[in-house]
Amino acid sequence: MAISISVVLLLLFLAVIFMRNGGLKVSHALVCLLLGFYLAGTSVAPTIHSGFTATADIVGSLRP
Repeated sequence: MAISISVVLLLLFLAVIFMRNGGLKVSHALVCLLLGFYLAGTSVAPTIHSGFTATADIVGSLRP
């Protein structure tokens, strides 16, 4: 749960920055949002979730 909230907040932060700089239009953000909701309801969602989890585990295990 904490990872998904962190990812959502990170993506929201990046979207706000892109929209403020003019690099992301509102229509593009809506399309990305709809794509995310669509992907969450498909059979690909567990694969995406496990990919994010594996990536978070790898990044979490790195020591500087």
